[in-house]
Amino acid sequence: MIRWMTSGESHGQALTAIIEGLPSNLKIDTEEINRYLAYRQSGYGRGARQKIETDMVKILSGVRNCLTLGSPVCLMVENKDYKNWEEYMSPYGADVTARRLTRVRPGHADLSGVLKYDQTDARNILERASARETAVRVAAGTIARMFLRELGIEVCGYVRSVAGISDDKEYTAAQLCDVKNSELFMPDPVLCEEAKRRIEQIKEEKDTAGGIVEIRVNGLKSGFGSCMSYGEKLDGHLAGAVMGIQAIKGVEIGLGFEAARKRGSEVHDEIFFENGKFTRKTNRAGGIEGGMSNGEEIILRAAMKPIPTLMRGLNTVNFDTGEACRAATERSDVCAICACEIVVESTVCFALAQKVQERLGGDNMREIIERYQKL
Repeated sequence: MIRWMTSGESHGQALTAIIEGLPSNLKIDTEEINRYLAYRQSGYGRGARQKIETDMVKILSGVRNCLTLGSPVCLMVENKDYKNWEEYMSPYGADVTARRLTRVRPGHADLSGVLKYDQTDARNILERASARETAVRVAAGTIARMFLRELGIEVCGYVRSVAGISDDKEYTAAQLCDVKNSELFMPDPVLCEEAKRRIEQIKEEKDTAGGIVEIRVNGLKSGFGSCMSYGEKLDGHLAGAVMGIQAIKGVEIGLGFEAARKRGSEVHDEIFFENGKFTRKTNRAGGIEGGMSNGEEIILRAAMKPIPTLMRGLNTVNFDTGEACRAATERSDVCAICACEIVVESTVCFALAQKVQERLGGDNMREIIERYQKL
């Protein structure tokens, strides 16, 4: 199965990802990777760091003449801000007394990480726990997107709710084609403007905002995942991957939690047989039944908590002294829901690519495409 691993710190030299198990002869479009990296840095409510970093991917191995070789692919996204942090972050000798962080931030990994890894500086935790890591995850996820597209599987998404402003209308995937042109990835321009005003209010109050993103998958045939082994359920695999993203506190598929408030007749999708095919006239299950894809559109939503770094700080303690204080303020966004949408989208792409190759096998794209077409 396709596997990946990322490394790197927020203010280190670079972020890297190694992808193992990709088939050979997958065409790689570096411009598309960079476009999704730019999407990740966009969105209303972002902070000053997005003006410093302009993320670009470098492919270090596993690709020749824009085609994968079948060997591990290594990706790198440079941290341009490293030049301002080298004396504090250098692996060859650094001033670890400067920029030391002891006023741990509620909602962040700071305190739990300091205790678990026996550290005296929360910077050794926050540098890795930072959402900056997701830049290289987006790069890897975009390669997975290219793999899925070769099979006719498309993944898209949008922001359904931000800062308490929700869009409850239902959209087709076709209606979401241009949503990335919106400053908040919201299809409704009126709600987008309302959400922008809310974000400005929150910024003035030195607070932060979260939201909900929705991801759609079209073109995935039935039978991916398993009902025989619970560890192989498609919904469990997707939910686990998405919950692994920084700031995600909830995942639902289809009706999700709403299903618990309805009767069975309002939840389950009735099955029909028309023109030689099994069909459903509703998709409340969100494209997954019994842990397996059923051929319908997959609909997944993820809830992002507000960013835990508040410019006004929250009550906490200094872990050095145990004294009450206000939490430290690192440079931060007010709202990063657009970044979250891109990261969730990319993570879903990678998790799906894993399940697709797990079932189809194959060492090169030709045989994988042939096997998928026969399903």
